[in-house]
Amino acid sequence: MGQPNPVAVLDKAVAILRAVADEPASLAELVTRTELPRATAHRLATALEAHRLLRRTSAGAWAPGPALAELGRGGADLSELAGRHLSALRDATGESAQFYVRDGGSRICIAAAERTSGLRDTVPVGARLPLTAGSAAHALLAFAPADEVTPLLPSASFTARTLLDVRRRGWAHSVAEREAGVASLSAPVRDGAGGVLGAVSISGPVERLGRRPSPEVVTAVLEAAVAISRATR
Repeated sequence: MGQPNPVAVLDKAVAILRAVADEPASLAELVTRTELPRATAHRLATALEAHRLLRRTSAGAWAPGPALAELGRGGADLSELAGRHLSALRDATGESAQFYVRDGGSRICIAAAERTSGLRDTVPVGARLPLTAGSAAHALLAFAPADEVTPLLPSASFTARTLLDVRRRGWAHSVAEREAGVASLSAPVRDGAGGVLGAVSISGPVERLGRRPSPEVVTAVLEAAVAISRATR
């Protein structure tokens, strides 16, 4: 059997990008709009999503991803945009701040601002963490399609009710889920169409951050999420 024609594959990938340019599309709608075989459409859409050229909406449809907007801005990527706001969040809360994006069944820290002294929770840029523990995982999964969330719940440190609460109030909180003695607070960062681009988070010792975050800390995290969201548009 011959090797796939790379130009033909590129043409199909572009067809998928064009198919979602004006309106998000489910897999069935992608097949209809592109006239590609279902397996081909799914394989290419998944690959484009991995490169952040496509993203999933809260309803599970594919839509243009943040990397397209980043290219249009001349290369300013999401990590750079998020990083500009993490230092202010760290200074406002006194805790280390991170920004995570989802990558399949994991989350990756793509930007961070560490507390400069004292006891702190350090998450290095590039760290890959599971989606089964921690407030950032809650924030990333709360608006994801049910068929992506349900398989993770049996091994998760949280429940479907936890994610329902995140959707209702707009932020997530966890205590000692990822690491003993560590608490975290996160909020989803959304694009103009409502899709989740990532999660902004602070983390630190439970003794300092508390088992119930203060309204001031919650407000600081939510304001950072809004600021990063606006910066991506």
